[in-house]
Amino acid sequence: MNEPSDLPSQATPPFSTVLNTAAPVKPEAFSFSGRGGEYFRIWIVNLLLSIVTLGIYSAWAKVRRLRYFYDNTSVAGGSFDYHGNPIAILKGRIIAVVLLGVYHLAGAGGPLLGLVAALLLVLAGPWLLWRSLQFKLYNTSYRGIRFGFRGSLGGAARNFLMWPLLASISLGLLAPLAYQRFKRYQHSESRFGTTHFSFHGSVGAFYKTFLIGLGLWLGGIIVIFVGFGGITLIQMVHAGTTAVFSLMLMVLALYAWTFLALPLWMTLLQNLVWNNTRLGEHRFQSDMRWGRTAFIVFTNVLGVVFTLGLYTPFAQIRMMRYRIESLTLLPASSLDDFVASSEAHGSATGEGLGDLLDFDLSM
Repeated sequence: MNEPSDLPSQATPPFSTVLNTAAPVKPEAFSFSGRGGEYFRIWIVNLLLSIVTLGIYSAWAKVRRLRYFYDNTSVAGGSFDYHGNPIAILKGRIIAVVLLGVYHLAGAGGPLLGLVAALLLVLAGPWLLWRSLQFKLYNTSYRGIRFGFRGSLGGAARNFLMWPLLASISLGLLAPLAYQRFKRYQHSESRFGTTHFSFHGSVGAFYKTFLIGLGLWLGGIIVIFVGFGGITLIQMVHAGTTAVFSLMLMVLALYAWTFLALPLWMTLLQNLVWNNTRLGEHRFQSDMRWGRTAFIVFTNVLGVVFTLGLYTPFAQIRMMRYRIESLTLLPASSLDDFVASSEAHGSATGEGLGDLLDFDLSM
């Protein structure tokens, strides 16, 4: 008769146990491999050729710049690509310049004509931004799969015209709501291949972020006024000449604090937006820190000023690297399976969009 074995049982565990013990998918941090020295060569050539060609080369310069930034941005072992056509960019800029020229000519023809031209230009704004978003995403790809933008012109009009107008009428009280609507439209209407992004940032979260930024800025302003104001009053009583110097220092401190508050807004908003953005079931995480952002911005400005602008490409690389490398993709499943499932129609999406124009309104 066989004795009972003391060895552990080799029976196959239940299927549910196998699922529960499966290794979780690891987070994938974004990385940026661009270098200031490399980008300086691209930047200086772009600048010189744009000047020599009276701005015509700026369309090709933009393509070279974006291709460099996209090629050096990667996540999960794959990098991004930019496919923008310089001719399409140039056409868009020509149209924008023509519209601005018509506006200025109309303004010279009389106040009423200028008002009509300004109104038409404002109404054209949503269409210009809508086409620009389509162009930018359609000409961006990751692992050979294109992004896209499905938003309608009506949605662009609501989010680029109606909400900003209401925010202006409300003296800024509706600004957080307007910005939330803009980011919701921009992110929720974007897609990667056949998979759509979604945005979950609430209006309350945007108001909280705006109030934190505004509160900290006002708090710093009050501290500066109280501190320097007291010193200035004392000096005015005893020696009026030194009070002027203290007043100048106070004004300088106000400017400096306002300048340092801008990175705070940048940090809070990037974290808010990307922590509430998803691609299908995959999430993003942004962990920018205000202190680091402020240090980069402050030293970048000093570098640009003391080198008479030659440090600009290095400053752009530093800021871009920090913003990108603060992002992490939190996959819900294997990214290889996800990319493969998105590839089915990814290369065919956007057929018929080859006539898209890019309107760089920051020009």
